[in-house]
Amino acid sequence: MGDYFVHPTSVVDEGAEIGEGTRIWHFSHIQSGARIGRNCSLGQNVNVSNNVRIGNGVKIQNNVSVYEGVELGDYVFCGPSCVFTNDLTPRAKYPKGSARYLRTIVEEGASIGANATVVCGHTIGRCALIGAGAVVTSDVPAYALMLGVPARRAGWVCECGELLDGSLACPECRRSYRETENGLEEIV
Repeated sequence: MGDYFVHPTSVVDEGAEIGEGTRIWHFSHIQSGARIGRNCSLGQNVNVSNNVRIGNGVKIQNNVSVYEGVELGDYVFCGPSCVFTNDLTPRAKYPKGSARYLRTIVEEGASIGANATVVCGHTIGRCALIGAGAVVTSDVPAYALMLGVPARRAGWVCECGELLDGSLACPECRRSYRETENGLEEIV
């Protein structure tokens, strides 16, 4: 075992890669081909499926399954019991296999709230914030605050997580942003 922690009740399949400083807690399962970065924290009852890619500094709370086809960038936060899908038309009688799974990308710094659902085939932009219980059914712009069912943009958030004011400035850390076709970008 490398320089990471795996609770004795968890299973790490042969062929999984786990980065230094990562912690995997009770009753979790990391499947073959999964790659987990450095300094991640995976809570109780987390499943990471075959061939999933997880960046550095990612926090996955309890009861989350990260299915094949999902890719989490650096510093992504997945709240308790959030849900990822990988098949838009699942049938037990007619399984399609991984070649037909739709890819879902969660970009660096994005956060997904507790019990939110991310329907497969979409990208969640950098530092976006998906509210608890929201259902993502389309691409999410960078820094967007998404709420509701289906999720709709309800504002913009800063990299630090604070709601931006009308001038797209953060009242907490003083970062400023401008709108682009892909959401916001920081003015430096």
